[in-house]
Amino acid sequence: MKIVINGIHANLRFSAAHMIPCHQFCGGIHGHSYHVDVHVEGERSGEFGFVVDFKKVKDLTRDICKNLDHKLLIPLNSNEIEFKNIEDSLEFSIGEKEYKIPAEDCSLLPLRSTSAEDMAEYFAEKLYNSLNEESDDKITSVQVCVNEGIGQGAYFER
Repeated sequence: MKIVINGIHANLRFSAAHMIPCHQFCGGIHGHSYHVDVHVEGERSGEFGFVVDFKKVKDLTRDICKNLDHKLLIPLNSNEIEFKNIEDSLEFSIGEKEYKIPAEDCSLLPLRSTSAEDMAEYFAEKLYNSLNEESDDKITSVQVCVNEGIGQGAYFER
């Protein structure tokens, strides 16, 4: 069985800036108002016969969103970004462009890119691991769609 949570209606949202280094149109810093849709599949169990409690999934997803909200999303594993400092001020370069940004304004992510595709994988992995660690629920898959706007997003299933 599968439960579905629509991010727009469930307020699973965050606003953030990012860039896709070296991309013709998305290479500069720009932002999105993201929303996150979540599907969780598994066996019904427990006292109430839930796949998983909706509240638990929404709380976990909101925690991830909160850590990204109003930040510049920086992929730590990008081949195009050369980091010079990641302490108080984040200093890095992409080709000829030099950046220096207060670290508290950034969210450093263990990703190759901050594309919708990589962000969907990030959310799905975190949710899958958290749901399986925190409960007796028998979760078989978590599918996440990170939407960069209405009608434009990427799905990943874990």
